[in-house]
Formats: sequence, structure tokens, C-alpha cells
Amino acid sequence: MSLFRAVAPPAIAAALALSGPAAGQAVNDYPTNARAEYVFACMATNGQTRDMLDRCSCAIDRIAEVLPYGDYVSAETVLRMRQTTGERAGMFRAMPQMTESVATLRRAEAEAEILCF
Repeated sequence: MSLFRAVAPPAIAAALALSGPAAGQAVNDYPTNARAEYVFACMATNGQTRDMLDRCSCAIDRIAEVLPYGDYVSAETVLRMRQTTGERAGMFRAMPQMTESVATLRRAEAEAEILCF
């Protein structure tokens, strides 16, 4: 591989340098288990078919392009906490910062639905 880089044009050499794991993590910071969890839940809702596997995988890929993983986790946490009862769950419904986090996730999901379904 190093011989190829030595004689490759600069643009190709730059592309090869960026094609390693570090480049993939910069664009794709969602762990595999988070993507799989999303796809499993999506398929449970929409059907257990190969077509739905492709569509649900597409959806989480689109969400990942729009929303950093940390923001995704925060929004999912807020949504889960809103489903609980009690005084503490109320703060997850009322705080504007948390409402905005969920709204951002909902926009990403809507875009994914348009593109993938």
C-alpha cells in the first residue's frame, strides 16, 4: 500500500489517507449498537421485511448525518423520561432546552422519513 501512495497523484493519496477508521468516525460517530437498536425498533413498528431493514437503516444513517450522537442520546433520554410519571418527569416536559433537543431529533426523523420511506 505504501508503494501505491508514493506514486499516486496527490488527490488519490489524500483520499486514501482519509479513508481509514478515523475518517469514518468523524462522519459516523454513532456506535453500531445504537444504530442496531434504532433499526430493530423501526422494524418492530413497520414490519419485519428486508425492505424495512433497508429503509430503517437508511433512516438512522440520515439522522446520523444531521444530529451528532451526543445530541441523539440526549433527545432519546428526554423522550424516555417524558413517558414516566411523577414530579421528576415533569421537568423533562417543561424545560425549553430539552424541548429543543427533542424538536431537533423530530426534524431529523422527519427528514429521514421523507428520504427513506
